[in-house]
Amino acid sequence: MKNLPTTSPDTFDSVLASLRETSRLQKKNERILNEKFAETDRLQKETDRKIKETAQMIKDDYAKYEKRMKRMEETMSEWANNHGSFAEEYFFNAFDEDKQDFFGEHFNRIRKNVHHVWKNLEDEYDIVMYNDSYVAIVETKFKAHKKDISKVLKKAETFKLLCPDYKDFKIYLGLASLSFNDDIEQECIDQGIAIIKQVGDTVVINDEHLKVF
Repeated sequence: MKNLPTTSPDTFDSVLASLRETSRLQKKNERILNEKFAETDRLQKETDRKIKETAQMIKDDYAKYEKRMKRMEETMSEWANNHGSFAEEYFFNAFDEDKQDFFGEHFNRIRKNVHHVWKNLEDEYDIVMYNDSYVAIVETKFKAHKKDISKVLKKAETFKLLCPDYKDFKIYLGLASLSFNDDIEQECIDQGIAIIKQVGDTVVINDEHLKVF
């Protein structure tokens, strides 16, 4: 009968060495993981910082944009007001020089920037001319737009409410502008609103289609 080879059990030293190696590898792996976690944390913090910086830049840029837009709106508003004031003064002076002979009537009084308030109703009239039976209300614009026509029509209604002393007077309406286009002129004709415009150095009035309001 043959004898089988036997394997001697691990010695204490070999087991201890194996444990030490396992511990070393474990610590190494832990160190590697900790380094990776630390790197990931660093990258996350860097990403958060960049996101905050980008958000702040966007916020600052938007604030600058809003500021520029506000300045632009103020400039445009001043520009519009200046042109509107010029048109108003131009036509007011023209009527005044013409002794207010207008719409086939002679008006012996003329006022500009007439403002009235009553309860919840308020309105302003660029030019108003009066005689004993008629009132002429003229809206002045640097450049006439289609939306101005509805505003002009509304003036007759608000004037009678805000100025009850004139509620039984006949009212004429006019749109005066330094610039008209054909569509707006035709709409004024259809609505019975006088067309008052500058032609060269002269103010021309088209009131053949005029209606009484």
